[in-house]
Amino acid sequence: MAAILPPQLGRKIGQLADIRRPTWLTVPLMPPIQFPPIPMTSFVGRDDELMSLSAAVTDGASAGMGKEAAARLVTIAGPGGCGKTRLAARVLELTADRWPDGRGWVDLTATDDPGAVGELVANSLGVLLAADDAIHSLARQLATRQMVICLDNCEHVVAVAAEIAAEILRSCPDVTIVATSREPLNLPGELVWRVPPMSDDDAISLFRARAGAQAATDDAAVRIACHRLEGMPLAVELAAAWSATLSPQEIARGLEDRLRLLVRGPRGVAARHQTLAASIAWSHDLLDDADRTLFRRLGVFRNSFTAAAAQYVCAGDDAAGAVIDGLRRLIEKSLLVADTGREVTRYRMQETVREYAVTRLVESGENDRIRDRHLDAYLELAQTARPLLDTDKDAWREVIGADYENLRAAIEGGLVHAPDRGRRLAAELPWFWQLSQRGNEGLDLLRAAIDTCSGQRSQLQARLLTGLALVADTTAPLGLEYDVAQAATVIAREVGDRRTEGMALVLSGVGKLYDDFQAAWDLAADADAIAVEVSDGFVRDGATALWGIVCHLRDEHDRAVPLLESAVDGLIPRGDRGVAATAVGFQSVSAALTGDLVRAISFAQKGVRLASPLGDYHRVGSAQGVLANVLGLAGQFDEAWAAIEPFVRVVDGVESPPFVPQFAQRVGYLHLWSGESEHAVGWFQRGLSVLGGDHNYLAPGCRVGLAAALHRTGGSGAVEHAQVALRVAKQLGMPSTTADALEVLALLAADRDPERAENLHHEALAIRMDHGLRLGCVDSLQAIADLATHAGSQVEADRIIGACRRARHELGYPSRHPFPTPEPTSEATASEGIAMTLDEAVRYARRSRGSRTRPDTGWDSLTPTEHAVVQLAVEGLSNPAIAERMFISRATVKTHLSHVYAKLGVTNRTELATAARRPTETS
Repeated sequence: MAAILPPQLGRKIGQLADIRRPTWLTVPLMPPIQFPPIPMTSFVGRDDELMSLSAAVTDGASAGMGKEAAARLVTIAGPGGCGKTRLAARVLELTADRWPDGRGWVDLTATDDPGAVGELVANSLGVLLAADDAIHSLARQLATRQMVICLDNCEHVVAVAAEIAAEILRSCPDVTIVATSREPLNLPGELVWRVPPMSDDDAISLFRARAGAQAATDDAAVRIACHRLEGMPLAVELAAAWSATLSPQEIARGLEDRLRLLVRGPRGVAARHQTLAASIAWSHDLLDDADRTLFRRLGVFRNSFTAAAAQYVCAGDDAAGAVIDGLRRLIEKSLLVADTGREVTRYRMQETVREYAVTRLVESGENDRIRDRHLDAYLELAQTARPLLDTDKDAWREVIGADYENLRAAIEGGLVHAPDRGRRLAAELPWFWQLSQRGNEGLDLLRAAIDTCSGQRSQLQARLLTGLALVADTTAPLGLEYDVAQAATVIAREVGDRRTEGMALVLSGVGKLYDDFQAAWDLAADADAIAVEVSDGFVRDGATALWGIVCHLRDEHDRAVPLLESAVDGLIPRGDRGVAATAVGFQSVSAALTGDLVRAISFAQKGVRLASPLGDYHRVGSAQGVLANVLGLAGQFDEAWAAIEPFVRVVDGVESPPFVPQFAQRVGYLHLWSGESEHAVGWFQRGLSVLGGDHNYLAPGCRVGLAAALHRTGGSGAVEHAQVALRVAKQLGMPSTTADALEVLALLAADRDPERAENLHHEALAIRMDHGLRLGCVDSLQAIADLATHAGSQVEADRIIGACRRARHELGYPSRHPFPTPEPTSEATASEGIAMTLDEAVRYARRSRGSRTRPDTGWDSLTPTEHAVVQLAVEGLSNPAIAERMFISRATVKTHLSHVYAKLGVTNRTELATAARRPTETS
């Protein structure tokens, strides 16, 4: 069985380029666009047809510039084997210079599932799409392109192909579509170009070209044979392939006999369909028994296959070696096509020929047995490839991706006819679904595999549940990942599968991260202990990354940085680029928050390079979102929008967008910082709508942004959003977000209660200083300077403004909305501030606080916030209750009360209550 495996399985750790090498990092953001196929043989004849088709297609290219738009959709129609695909590819080659953004090619024979067509088109065109709104998101991403797209072989999915074509034509004025199909798409404005038969002269030229060295000398017999084949190119090629064995006269007589039999076939079948069927049947009948057997058995393969796979599936008990010779003979007879442009040659049948082979396979009575061997072959392939998951995930993805259509077909058939093996094969592929755009497909197949034996508590069931949690992590984690991973943990523990238990535990930790940092930390610790025991490098690094993320969210950046660095160093050599990209993204944000924007941008760019080869919206979208965020903080808005714009097109207007953590929030902040507050409101609202609740670390940051944007637009609800954000951030233990919420509440309070606003800004500043959040400290100082200006303390304001100027320059952190740079009234005073470091400026602002106009003692010396604390204390509320009511910390309540006691000359709550009943006397 080892012969079925491709060479990648023999690679050792480190043989692939290390991700730290620049050559491995220069990969495109999106999946590579698929170009028209490179023909294996020369194109013969059809000069008039090519001229006509090229004119029709290039007229369509000009439609967006005011010409007649009818030819923007050209459907090359005709029966199988008439040369539609070759004509389309040749036309796209001849008109290549008319398409500034290139030529896209979509081979629709790669799937027979209408629901998978949108994803296939997206992958072929190098774009990402939203799974719940694939067609619209696909069209949005192509809206500005000037290109031609060929949808090849539409007939078996014609309805969805027509839907996609219609949306592209409606939304993309400079895109032309060439479709090949056995039937029209029936769209308005469609130009149906029906493929005529080849002329006799062209057919003879094709016959001679394919016959090669065995080209017949009997021109009359060749002309008769080609005439009987009615100019069908595939039929001519099939006939010419027998020139080394049969004379032209024998070929002509054989075709005549076949066609005479076919005339008695079903009525209503078009003559050219009958001709092709006859030519395939005639070629089939001329094969010897061994080749006929091999031919029909090859019909089981989807898309393409290797010689080793063909040997395993199709050989009899004693004939494995004969399969290679059989493949060669089928290629010689034009019944099989070989793609030798790869490391391992892959074979495929033209779809019309494959349909005939499948019919013969069913008629033979071998169908069930051959499909069973097909399942065995690909189960063995997946199981043997498994070690690469621990050493080289890129090589593993290459192995699985090359045969994914066969693997999927084997799972689907296996779950029906051989559930145990179908389930085992499904358990091998979760990483592929997790690291690709096929996550929703993976969720469906894994659920089907789990439901097949829903009550089973076995090692296999634990692996399937763990796989479901793994795929959910990048597809639909909220409300699914943790619960499924916990179920897997319990079963794995029962059956003693420590390796699966460790993986399930780390996934449980990732799922729990959203709402309970300490629980996530503890689960990671449990996973790490098992990983050490069973030598599972990924789980160890995954647990370390999870610890680093927890520290990051708690703003313990001194702890987060080494943890994340250690995880990344372990993940990258194995090709664990998805998790590594996530960890690097958190490294980037940590660097930004603590004041190193240059390093933050470098980390973010590294994250994009890591994620890009995956071509999935979750990993690539997250990485691009982080890059856009830190570029925006650095004031590089053009670059930020360029980074994030492809994903904006993916999700814009989609009701159920793909899960990309904090993506909408980051787009919202870019709009807010750019002064586009109304757009920001929409994106923040969109970000909240997908979270399903507030007790989730993703929610408070989005609510803070929404509150800030509503404040800028004058919309209602800003205070409520900021208060909810503050409450959740405190409950989860997120200092940075807590400070952000306090800051927005201060901005909202500035006009009606400047004293409270000042207190809130100082509370935010204290949090930021305590956790090394240097960018936030600058924002706090600038807001405090603005309040000082309005309070008439211009000297204080000017000094702080000067200090902010210096800090922003040193940090590379320009001012932005909602923090425009105020102008000092005295440049001389501002220069005194410029002389201060950021830490000195913070100390200066704290010393200057509260010493402006108020008396030192008595009721009039209390700030509005202190008055509010007194009122609640007199009502009997405890310090924690006051903190919750006022959305401040318990320590802040205690500080306020100590200030009140000192100003009023009281020592406890009882004396305070007495003083409150006679404030005038006390005053």
